Amino acid sequence: MDYDKLLNLGMELGRRLMASGAEIYRVEESVQRLLSAYGLEPQVFAIPNCLLVSVTTPQGNPITSMCRIPSHGTDIELLERCNQLCRQLCQNPLPVEEARRLVGELPQGRRFSPKILLLGYGMTTAFFSLFFGGGMQDGLCALICGLVVGSSILFAQRLTGSNVFFRTVVNAALASALATLLVKMGLGSNLEAITIGTLMVLVPGMALTNAMREIMAGDIFSGLHHTAEVLLVATAIALGTAVPMLLSRHL
Repeated sequence: MDYDKLLNLGMELGRRLMASGAEIYRVEESVQRLLSAYGLEPQVFAIPNCLLVSVTTPQGNPITSMCRIPSHGTDIELLERCNQLCRQLCQNPLPVEEARRLVGELPQGRRFSPKILLLGYGMTTAFFSLFFGGGMQDGLCALICGLVVGSSILFAQRLTGSNVFFRTVVNAALASALATLLVKMGLGSNLEAITIGTLMVLVPGMALTNAMREIMAGDIFSGLHHTAEVLLVATAIALGTAVPMLLSRHL
């Protein structure tokens, strides 16, 4: 058996899981179960931006592989497909080459067109604006704000950079400034509902949920990492929202 290929199989599945936003315990347990199904006794260690897997061959030779995980979001569909494939391979271990092919066929990257994603941003912000007490005109303004902020999230990363804090400040400021402008133009009346509805697409709700789940599961480092990220993003939203509002009052 080619243990290097088997180790790479576990690493690739673990990487796909982490890229989909899976919890740390899920990544470690999935890789552990997968390699155990092929007769190995692996040691798996994962933190939010790194995955480390080590196995010992029957001859006593240790093999270790490490993979750095770049910044990523949450992809529930990819997470479910990774889980399903892991269960399938654990119940019925296929030849390593066949298993690697199946892992390689897992989808990666954006699977929805920009038009669909922008529609989602717009409809989400419009709904939340209505939910927080806005009228139909406010919902329409929030939809416009959602389309603009969604366009910034999807297409302006080269300008805003990969820094989550700075990118969130820019998008929050854009949402606040545009909402203020639309109200000043008379297209909307409830500035708070429009602004809050738009900002909801920036709120890191999934990261906060995962942080609490990981802390309760004993993954303290990962939980604190995600908690710190949530606090930074919340601070960035507050700063980005406050600046246009303060400027509009002075002007």
